[in-house]
Amino acid sequence: MKISELFKSGKPVLSFEVFPPKKTSGVESITAAVDELAQIRPAYISVTYGAGGNTANTFTRDIAAHIKNDCGIESMAHITCVNNSKDEVLTIMNSFAEAGVKNILALRGDINPNVPPKTDFKHASELISFIREHHEYDDIGISGACYPEGHTEAENLTADILNLRKKVDAGAEELISQLFFDNAFFYDFREKAKIAGINVPISAGIMPVTSKSQIERMVTMCGASLPQKFVRMVTKYESRPEALIDAGIAYAADQITDLLANGVDGIHLYTMNNPYVARKIVGIIEKLL
Repeated sequence: MKISELFKSGKPVLSFEVFPPKKTSGVESITAAVDELAQIRPAYISVTYGAGGNTANTFTRDIAAHIKNDCGIESMAHITCVNNSKDEVLTIMNSFAEAGVKNILALRGDINPNVPPKTDFKHASELISFIREHHEYDDIGISGACYPEGHTEAENLTADILNLRKKVDAGAEELISQLFFDNAFFYDFREKAKIAGINVPISAGIMPVTSKSQIERMVTMCGASLPQKFVRMVTKYESRPEALIDAGIAYAADQITDLLANGVDGIHLYTMNNPYVARKIVGIIEKLL
């Protein structure tokens, strides 16, 4: 089933995200976590693209195939174009499809300063257009990423939304947002996207905080703003790891409750491969879905 079909019921769609193990580990190292997450029964689970190379491709495919074929949950595999040529994209896409994985999140990907990027694609919109035009399977579902506070490389939010429109025009059927901690940014972004003619479902990306180092790393990567309420929470509990986990769960659940009350299309939970955190959050908000 295409991911876009899940939104036709009119109910908010709950989805999870997991990431592959490092190259030194096998897929079996996260299988137990994936199986536990699948037991919570989200509408789908996405699998990020690893740190580059064929091993990453294989891990992403194998985990997504396990979710789809063994767990009975729809899956989505990430694919980036910064690491792949056109021929490599087609090879990866065929590999996904042969494994039963028919939904993808098409991304540019982060540029590694130590690895020269491939040059066939400059933007995710080009990747989406290429897949739509050249892939042999007609039932591929394609999603794209969006940034409530604007991409870190964009001139401004308006320019970023105009680029986002290109992704949708190229064939993205659903959008998943980067993480954010202040819902006001998401609501402002959603309104501007609507004005720009973007009319596909937009899922809000929520990441529960489980450690101070985790949030510092993610904010450095994506540039998300930290509201004072959030900063006070982290400061108060940073020396008490278990308390910070519970506080992070409560903060994420509060964000989601507000998003659901304001008609969000979907919630995409960045689980960090942590079933405990995901289960706690879903336990709080499941009756609101």
